[in-house]
Amino acid sequence: MSQPLNGIRSILFDLDGTLVDSAPDLVGALDALLGEHGRAPVGEPQGRTMIGEGAARLVERGFAARGGLPGPVGGLVPRFVELYESRLTRVTRPFDGAVEALSALRADGFELGICTNKPDRATHRILGELGLSGFFSAVVGGDGVRKPDPDPVLRCLAALGGTARAAAFVGDSPVDLAAARAAGLPVILVSFGYTAVPARDLGADHVVDSLSEIPRLVAR
Repeated sequence: MSQPLNGIRSILFDLDGTLVDSAPDLVGALDALLGEHGRAPVGEPQGRTMIGEGAARLVERGFAARGGLPGPVGGLVPRFVELYESRLTRVTRPFDGAVEALSALRADGFELGICTNKPDRATHRILGELGLSGFFSAVVGGDGVRKPDPDPVLRCLAALGGTARAAAFVGDSPVDLAAARAAGLPVILVSFGYTAVPARDLGADHVVDSLSEIPRLVAR
């Protein structure tokens, strides 16, 4: 049974695949890393389904699709991060309706937060370079414990001064769903994100095809 959205005062958002379409730059960095090791690129369509759970998992999945890791993944991640940070917002942009939805939610008095597995530095740079920083009162990146553990969700919620009974989580993947569920929050998934399993098959409380639907869903 879906959890109701009445009484919501705080809304937490995932970043990649939810608010911003960062797949072209993430997969571009992955393909560059693969190329440095003599591997063929995975390309954006396949690479989109590999995003989630942080940089190490993306690197693991990319190399698994191209013959396996050439060494410990921990030795590959710093180079991936270097490649990615050189192109963070080369083609990354907010999804259609994102800015309008965030503006409407803030105007209605909602407290907004970011809870992502992306490293903190890259998260803040993307938000700043895309002009999104001002919408969020709390930002929790992936430098510590990552989703699907509920800890980052709870830390973001605490930073907003909210409670699970008056908050909702907006994401795009099974990782987001699991973390938010474990933290006791109702979950809204977008249908256009980075997941190999369609959002409507994951068991979220609500699924939206556009971020512009969210202000109406949580209207007081």
